[in-house]
Parts: sequence; structure tokens; C-alpha cells
Amino acid sequence: MNQHDAERGTAEPGAAEPGAAEPGAAEPGTTASGAAASSGQPDAWQARVDAVWEDATLASEDVIARIAELAAELPDDDPRGPFELGGAHDSAGDEARAGLLYERAIALGLSGPARAELTVQYGSTLRNLGRTAEAVAELENGPRDPAHGAAADAFLALALHSAGRSDEALAVALDALIPHLPRYQRSLRGYAAELRERAAAHDG
Repeated sequence: MNQHDAERGTAEPGAAEPGAAEPGAAEPGTTASGAAASSGQPDAWQARVDAVWEDATLASEDVIARIAELAAELPDDDPRGPFELGGAHDSAGDEARAGLLYERAIALGLSGPARAELTVQYGSTLRNLGRTAEAVAELENGPRDPAHGAAADAFLALALHSAGRSDEALAVALDALIPHLPRYQRSLRGYAAELRERAAAHDG
């Protein structure tokens, strides 16, 4: 994810220059908990993964090494392994490797809250890899979890902007913000609708 999705409790790095790769968006503590929930039963393996993510003293390369060791303990067809390892590479800024691992986790049938986390992390990674159309599709259509709030929409707005669809990006950002405003919601909904109409007219 770069500066996007795989941050797992770490401080978010400063904004990258336009066009530059951003550090991963996988956030320590989120991927692990989601994977446990997706399996339906917390286990000792997941607790050990959580402990790695929660250890703020570990450097990125150490996190990758420890998560790789834990992933190797699982059967080859367990989606939790590539999901967690993808998050580790994501947090370290290795977008290309993270993307491959996320795709493996999806192909193996990752589900539940972990799959919803992957919507955000993989969508952000795709954007950072320059695959903006795929990023928009993942963030628009991938599973979501209400516990993540407007996170998917925030990354969708970024993906739309990167894809050159600025009016739609701003409309998505406004729609995500409006429910949290005490006033002016009607006006802002109108402006968001105007932005979408202008985008549709431009596409037509």
C-alpha cells in the first residue's frame, strides 16, 4: 500500500511527491485481527502474528522475516499466509510483492473482515503501482466492513484522482464527509451531484 494501507499502527509517512511510490497501507494490528475473524476462530498462530505486528521495536525487514516464518507454517492453500505477508511487504513499501501476495490471498478465498481490509490495502497498492482502473474497480466493488468507516471511500477518491477523474474523486470525498457534518449537508450533497453530472457529461 505504501503510505496507504499497510500501516498497522505505525505513524503514517509524509505525503509522497506526485507520481512517486508511497509506502504501504497495511496497518499493524488490522490485518491480523481481520484474518482471525475470517477464519471464525482465533488461534495460537494468529496470536503470534498479532504479536509481531504489535511489536513497535521491529524494523520492516524483521516484520517481513517473522511473518514469512509464520506463514510457512500454514498449508499452501491457507489465504491467511499471503494476506499477512502481503501486509508486511506493503508496510515496507514493496508494492509489487505486496500486490502479488494480495492476489494470491484473493485466489485462495480470503473472506470475512480480512477480505474487507484487503479491499482497501490491495486497492491502494494497485493505485501506487499505476494500475488505477483496477484500483477503482477493487475499491468500488470489493467487500467492505462498516468497522472501517469511510476508509474505502477515502482510498477510492485517491484512486479516482490518480485516474484523472477529479470531479468523481471530489464527489466521493464529499459523500464520505457529509454524514459527519452538523450542517450544510443538503448543499454539499447538491454540489457532489453536480460534480458527478459534470463528470458524466465529460465522459459522454
